[in-house]
Amino acid sequence: MASDVGIANRGLQHLGASTIVNLTDDSVTARAMNLAFEPVKLAELRKHPWSFAIKRASLAASATAPLFTRTKSFPLPTDYVRILAPDPEVNYNDLDWQIEGRNIITNDSAPLKLRYVYNVTDPNEMDVLFREGLSLRLAIEVCEQLTQSNTKKEALFAMYKDLIAEAKRTNAIERVASRPPEDIWVTARS
Repeated sequence: MASDVGIANRGLQHLGASTIVNLTDDSVTARAMNLAFEPVKLAELRKHPWSFAIKRASLAASATAPLFTRTKSFPLPTDYVRILAPDPEVNYNDLDWQIEGRNIITNDSAPLKLRYVYNVTDPNEMDVLFREGLSLRLAIEVCEQLTQSNTKKEALFAMYKDLIAEAKRTNAIERVASRPPEDIWVTARS
């Protein structure tokens, strides 16, 4: 069973550091991992539309409309990380949405259909390659503090780049191929 502590310990293993029992332990390694864990995880989730982290929602309009240019405001879900195109098979975005703060402002009517990457809190829902990439990214983040070794940090970064590339390839294979974007030069001939 995967856990946040397991991911952190895997990162510490990459560093050759001692493992922890809990992220809230009173040790230098636990404090470093606890401080880095959530921001690094969110950054890794935001970088790519990971299949395991995609959700759909139907948003109700806010009672407070934007002051100008758009007519409706829709609060983003609390677990929102990154917006995605509504149709995964279409490779263009024709939405008039604007994200401001924690709201989508638009002229579209309610309910607003949203596909987005969400903050996955259960590591068992994460792809195994993503978890391994996250552990490497955490190791890179705390490497300086725990080892004072730039050489180790560079080696970890090279491993991370290769692993994340493989994770993205695997993720892409498991998805429906998107159609290429239509160019007006091509469609004008029809």
